[in-house]
Amino acid sequence: MSLNSTPSAERIQIGFFGKRNAGKSSIVNAITNQNLSVVSEIKGTTTDPVYKSMEILPIGPVTIIDTAGIDDEGELGKLRIEKTREVLNKIDIAVLIIDASKEITDIEKDLINIFENKNINYIIAYNKSDLIKEFKELRENEIYVSAKNNKNIYELKELIASIYKENPNSNKLVRDLVNPNDRVILVTPIDSAAPKGRLILPQQQVIRDLLEADAISIVIKETELKNTLHILKDKPKMVITDSQAFNKVSKETPEDIYLTSFSILFARYKGILEYAVKGVKKLNSLKDNDTILISEGCTHHRQCDDIGSVKLPKWIQEYTKKKLNFEFSSGGSFPANLSKYAMIVHCGSCMLKDREVIYRYKLAENQNIPISNYGITIAYINGILKRSIKIFPNIYKEI
Repeated sequence: MSLNSTPSAERIQIGFFGKRNAGKSSIVNAITNQNLSVVSEIKGTTTDPVYKSMEILPIGPVTIIDTAGIDDEGELGKLRIEKTREVLNKIDIAVLIIDASKEITDIEKDLINIFENKNINYIIAYNKSDLIKEFKELRENEIYVSAKNNKNIYELKELIASIYKENPNSNKLVRDLVNPNDRVILVTPIDSAAPKGRLILPQQQVIRDLLEADAISIVIKETELKNTLHILKDKPKMVITDSQAFNKVSKETPEDIYLTSFSILFARYKGILEYAVKGVKKLNSLKDNDTILISEGCTHHRQCDDIGSVKLPKWIQEYTKKKLNFEFSSGGSFPANLSKYAMIVHCGSCMLKDREVIYRYKLAENQNIPISNYGITIAYINGILKRSIKIFPNIYKEI
């Protein structure tokens, strides 16, 4: 796999923030060594956030995000600032660019407070240092730079690398659940919604994690499970299925074999499994005309049998026997005000950073809106949720 094919959710997200004309885009261009962002003396040149995948050693693959000025004006400016603030929910590191020739403003101080309140590691880079003669003593997370003279750009990258702290939830996708030589069957339906010529990202990542654990992956379609179980000499440790095949796979998998789904594994990987298990119980108290938000972390062309917009609403209606309304969101779009929804059902979040996933779940929790995910919802509807999380004893015992 090439560097540029590293999934966005697995890259370290580094956001560049600041006032208009502080030199954010110039610094981003200097760090990436290319004209990624348009640079102009006119304030507000950067509009929507600009994303660039690259590598910063010793961190590895990262995504650089250049944002609009936090002091933008007018109605359009408000929308730009809203987009900038959305970036704060997904980044691992923030770099605040301040014009070194000017005094720090309340807007910049407020941004620093946001970084600290959100527990975001941050750096303050004083740009345009070529314009000043007196230099103040700096803290460990501050640095003087000049995009014009390329001063301290390498040192800024080194500072970014030094403050990165690896996510403690990493490496907890599946490898800690198996031992070397354990056999794991992966059920991967191939239907009209499946990408041509490749597996979807959750399937790829689970296979890679099993390889890291020296386990044996057996990848099959849902129509091959019964025969595969029959011909295996050694009983598999676990069956992992795509959520939409949960019902069929559950019936064909013996009770003494662990069963779960890619979506449930990702819920644990992203740190929201407990939220999702708790939130799914809302299905039992939904009322006629309640509205459910179905949210996906990526954007894709929806097929006629799309799981999010077609299958899930149908299954939920059949289970609850209620006349429900459904709304949909995708990609980076997620409503800040959730009060109109009785419940949220989120995708497995394989394309989202765990920080952004936790933000969405916390946002729902703070507004008392139950939230679950696709795999857990489908398992619950089919009466197999308890079995599907048996491999996670701490959560299993609470159901």
